[in-house]
Amino acid sequence: MKIRRLLPVVAMALAASAVLVSCSSSTTSSATTGTLNFVNDKSWDFKSFSKVSQKDIKVSLNSSTYADQPAFQAFVKQSFRTNKSPGLFTWHTGDQLDQLVKQNLVADTSSIWKKAVANGQIAKSVEDLYTVKGKQYCTPISVDDWVMYYDKKTFAKYGLTAPTTWTEMMSDAAVLKKNGIAPFWSSGGDPWAFVWFQILLAGTDLQLYKDLSTGKASYTDPKVVAVMNVWLDMEKKGYFSDPGSKTAPETQMKDGKLAMIPFGTWYASTIDQVGLKPGSDWGVFTIPAINPSQGKTPVAIETAPACVAQNSSQKALGLKYSAWWMTSEAQTAWSKQQNNLPYNPKATAATQTFVDAGKELATPGKYETYLRYYEATPQVILTEALDEFTGFMTNPGDPTKYLEGIQKVADTYWKSNK
Repeated sequence: MKIRRLLPVVAMALAASAVLVSCSSSTTSSATTGTLNFVNDKSWDFKSFSKVSQKDIKVSLNSSTYADQPAFQAFVKQSFRTNKSPGLFTWHTGDQLDQLVKQNLVADTSSIWKKAVANGQIAKSVEDLYTVKGKQYCTPISVDDWVMYYDKKTFAKYGLTAPTTWTEMMSDAAVLKKNGIAPFWSSGGDPWAFVWFQILLAGTDLQLYKDLSTGKASYTDPKVVAVMNVWLDMEKKGYFSDPGSKTAPETQMKDGKLAMIPFGTWYASTIDQVGLKPGSDWGVFTIPAINPSQGKTPVAIETAPACVAQNSSQKALGLKYSAWWMTSEAQTAWSKQQNNLPYNPKATAATQTFVDAGKELATPGKYETYLRYYEATPQVILTEALDEFTGFMTNPGDPTKYLEGIQKVADTYWKSNK
């Protein structure tokens, strides 16, 4: 899941129509060159990237983009019931991928992963995110570390530097607040309501964070309540931007009203859209842990899968494109286009900002990655959690009732899914 700019309803309808027409053939093809139908929910420029793949592997993309997540998921799931399954489509790892695998709806990519890992194109830890019962499904478009974007000019104006500890970051926040600038972006409501819960809980007790995702811990655990109270204290101090604001965070930063934004490395392509440039206008730093005694600093990662439908008439073409997207050539081109950090260590990051960030994140023994809350949490629990976290941000107060609401749904889910 990435930031999506709302498209007109008419455009969505036309996109859906285009896919239905272009995927209407029921004949399975073994072709590995040509035009690949690609259904996605991203705001990325796949049209430009299609020119790269056409040149490299003689496969172009016929992209249809949905801005509305429910409409996108409904269309993809509906297509599986017909002969119109997409040759390639975006999805999520975690529980949402598990659901498709259980129904035998996505193609096995185990052979692609075996080769990519053996060739050093991607870390084994990422392969684990795509593994269901010993086999791999889908391949990554990107693998993004969550970092803190910060306004370099505002920091310089007030004599601040990128913090390396939680205490330093809170000290910076106090200075910014005193000068009328919102230190941190409040993630508002769905779909980003989980952001600060993720940062605070994993930064305090990563094992507790993981135990919540598997039902081994309760949202009403006193340790979770304590973390929520840290969030509440930050709210009371005025450290967040208005959670109800309709102004995009990158625009707030450009206007000098917001200093720090936590997001995945993919966000670089979004922040660039308002004219803010890496190195001069913005930089990134790894988000410090609240509890440094954990040892390694936790870093959330998210990955954007591209999947091939098991029964697609373009299955062979989709698998070829999936394998190519993992190569250093494709990842270097993708990084150049999106300005983000490529996951293939043999690829080259497009900006010095991410060259430096990549080196820092690769420091041996310093960081431990964990799966972003959106993918780590079962879908039914996630839906309730996003509602409750939104309520907490818009009406900050005793977190107990919000956590009890999530746990009620979690209890019901884990009774039948353990």
